[in-house]
Amino acid sequence: MTIGSNLAAQSASNDLTRTSAALTKSLAKLSSGSRIVNAFDDAGGLAISMRFDAKLERANAAKDNVSNAQSFSNTQDGYLKRVAKTLNRMSELAMLSLDGTKSDADRTLYNNEFVQLKSYITDIASKEFNGVSLFSAANVESVIDSEGTTFQMSGVNLGATSTTYNAVTQSSTSISTTGAATTALNSVRSAITELAADRAKVGANQSRLNMASDYLAATIETFTAATSAIKDVDVATESTEFSKQNILNQSTTAMLAQANQLPQSVLRLLPS
Repeated sequence: MTIGSNLAAQSASNDLTRTSAALTKSLAKLSSGSRIVNAFDDAGGLAISMRFDAKLERANAAKDNVSNAQSFSNTQDGYLKRVAKTLNRMSELAMLSLDGTKSDADRTLYNNEFVQLKSYITDIASKEFNGVSLFSAANVESVIDSEGTTFQMSGVNLGATSTTYNAVTQSSTSISTTGAATTALNSVRSAITELAADRAKVGANQSRLNMASDYLAATIETFTAATSAIKDVDVATESTEFSKQNILNQSTTAMLAQANQLPQSVLRLLPS
């Protein structure tokens, strides 16, 4: 029995250090909800989860891009529906103007509406979406997945550079005479055919973007689950571990206190 060296207290102190560290670690996991608090907890799992987290961030950003592209295409189609109604009315006016029982004065009245409808199409051709032209020959590019894959939305040109539409909207087009009405009707019919093709392109864009949106939603769901399996703490298991370490910590503290009292027993061996 010695006074200078208390091996029992030293051993109990070492055990207390270990149990305190384990208790702190378990508490950190439960409070953060993460199984990997420090890199040394699972270096491999941490590396994988970081890559998955980055992929998820990219996928969410791509989903926003696709959503904006869908809004762009939906806006395009909304305007094109109005152009279709306008062209249908213009073809109707041209047919009415070709009626041989009407005078040129009557045709002038029809032409007044025809001119206003031309102006309406010209106005739609200048519409923009967040500063980007809705109706130009230029394609609009969008990134549609987490790896940076791009998708080109074909341009729909309603402007003056479009020969087909310009034949309808140019200032010289009118239905004020039967000859002019015949020419205008042919131009309007060609524009209706072109518009059908343009709406088909927009529909194809919408279909592709819808598929991209579904793919991204599945990617986000899958990788979120994978990341959760790697990083998220199992609360039931960790709560059990926390209780175990808490009990060990308390018992070790009590034993250390007892060990520190052992040298006092030497006093019983000394003469009074």
